[in-house]
Amino acid sequence: MNLPHLHLISFAICPFVQRSVITLKYKEAPFELSLIDLADPPDWFRTRSPLGKVPLLIVDHDTVLFESAVINEYIDAITPPALMATDPLEQARTRAWIEYLSEQTFAQYHWMTAATEDAFELARHTAARGLERLEQQMTQDDRLAAPGFSLIDATLAPILMRYALLEDPDSPWEAEAFPRLAARWDQLREMPAVRDSVPTDFAAQLADYLRQQDGFAPAHFAPQLDASA
Repeated sequence: MNLPHLHLISFAICPFVQRSVITLKYKEAPFELSLIDLADPPDWFRTRSPLGKVPLLIVDHDTVLFESAVINEYIDAITPPALMATDPLEQARTRAWIEYLSEQTFAQYHWMTAATEDAFELARHTAARGLERLEQQMTQDDRLAAPGFSLIDATLAPILMRYALLEDPDSPWEAEAFPRLAARWDQLREMPAVRDSVPTDFAAQLADYLRQQDGFAPAHFAPQLDASA
């Protein structure tokens, strides 16, 4: 397979970057990985990233792609067999669920970084509602319930990985409450592409990131992550 040179610019614990790492590893596409500090990015990154965000994929040292969903579709398109359906309606349904999961990624982040206890509770309820709808739709939508790995799974795995890591009585995630999602996570967590998509010290790095944030939730979660690291 004659592929272009793929250079992924990343922040080690970003769930959006992790989506693309999962896709690259699942499709067995060789890639170069560079980690940057988003709090103090290099000048070249500021110049090349239109949104100032990661992930950024530089193709053949020249062309820049941004936004994880776009990057993943490109990776999929150049590494057969394709995960994305050929039917336009099925493609649209896949993209719609990926967008939904992007919203759930932000809901999770707001829960993890809530500044006050009230904000924490509100974020927990918002995230729980999102998971409830996803669990319900898995009984109705074959895009979500398909047995094989999909681009939707590449988007879902980072969310479930963080919920599994942050076991907490006040978590929106309870495996018993979401049996279909829990079963999907049991499948995904065993996949090398998912398992190897984060650093080996991921829990410690996530704890360090949270310690740099102010507020109720970071102070609540960082010690838990330290204990599991």
